[in-house]
Amino acid sequence: MKNTIALSLLLAASAFAQSLSPSADWATHSANQYQITPNITYLTASNVDLKLDVYARRGVNTPQPTLIYMHGGFWVAGNKEGALMSLMPWFEMGWNVVNVEYRLGRVALAPAALEDCMCALKWVAAQAKTYNFDVNRLVVTGESAGGHLALSLGIIPEETGLDRECAAATRLPKPAAVINWFGVADVNDVIDGPHRANAAMQWFGAMANREEIAKRVSPLTYIRPGLPPIMTIHGDNDTTVPYEQAVRLHAALKGAGVDNVLVTIPGGKHGNFTPEERTRIYVAVRDFLAKHNLPAQN
Repeated sequence: MKNTIALSLLLAASAFAQSLSPSADWATHSANQYQITPNITYLTASNVDLKLDVYARRGVNTPQPTLIYMHGGFWVAGNKEGALMSLMPWFEMGWNVVNVEYRLGRVALAPAALEDCMCALKWVAAQAKTYNFDVNRLVVTGESAGGHLALSLGIIPEETGLDRECAAATRLPKPAAVINWFGVADVNDVIDGPHRANAAMQWFGAMANREEIAKRVSPLTYIRPGLPPIMTIHGDNDTTVPYEQAVRLHAALKGAGVDNVLVTIPGGKHGNFTPEERTRIYVAVRDFLAKHNLPAQN
């Protein structure tokens, strides 16, 4: 299995390198630089062993900046194996990476996916010495539902009790930054509001108190001073997770004095940005990280 994922990494890296990297041999170099440990069980819930993959830099024995990635799919679809292309820029920047799967709606309704990701974050803190994770330089990211989960890890306080199923006894670490790719900030808006989406509603099923739960898992509910810096990337023609959500989030964070940046992709829809757009986005990401003392390692 490890060899299969290593090959997938190499093939995906090759495609990325051809379109975005200035170095033709970068893909091979990248595969040689990472020790890949796939399908580690970080939590068992609903009789399911939940897995994550660790990509740790070879040849280092000091704490490394670490990215925690959560896939999208409106909490009811997708998997971590589909995320490799989104991880390539982080390998190129020399970061350790943790790629997380979580319970989808068909296995457990809300807030299960968020509870799982809270546990994954705790697992990273508990395993920091084993894999050289720097708990002071953890960045959380994801696209769509994964963006919501990343925002939630950076914003929703531990006191909400959403970490109740976690095996790790460590405190919930505070991410150093959040990179939110067109994520949901107001969950009620996509289950009962004007931008209602059938896929999002599936995460709540027929629960009677879904508005209450949706508010509980909405990052916009908890905006306050002292949050980590947040970058949001969103297309202004997104009809899946409306651009308005990004604008509202940006305004709320600014009002609370939280350092945050909104990168707008003119005409952009729900992801599927062009190579040129993604190049521009990652220039902004690198600048954002450097501003907050989270530079690339190479």
